[in-house]
Amino acid sequence: MSEGYAIVVGRFYAELAERLVAGAQAGFAALGEGEADVFDVPGAFELPLAASYLAAAGRHAGVACLGAVIRGETDHYDYVCAETARGIQDVQLRTGVPCAFGVLTVETMDQALARTGGDKRDQGRHAAEAVVTLARMRAALGASPG
Repeated sequence: MSEGYAIVVGRFYAELAERLVAGAQAGFAALGEGEADVFDVPGAFELPLAASYLAAAGRHAGVACLGAVIRGETDHYDYVCAETARGIQDVQLRTGVPCAFGVLTVETMDQALARTGGDKRDQGRHAAEAVVTLARMRAALGASPG
């Protein structure tokens, strides 16, 4: 039986990761869900596999996937963003465990900081809210993961 929530966070941009986690934790707390378990991965590309491990373990009602990808001078950005989004979506559709896409996909560090600021543009908080909403919907419908 799943209890509580998980956060998996790509730590490539450490400051952004901390801000995203703080926002998500605040979101879970505001919804009366307490503190989520936090799991670290190197970057955004590793988020889908970590979410898959967490969903398969069955210990959490949902997973907030957090990280940041900032556009550089190559196509690397496009591949990482697309595959991270696709992978996270695949995990939740395949397992039935809500997995929020709380990954910043931005052009600049300033844009990233603006989206982790603890206000209406707080991507971490939004990811927590999405996960809780879907987990509560699943519970209300009597649906089980998988």
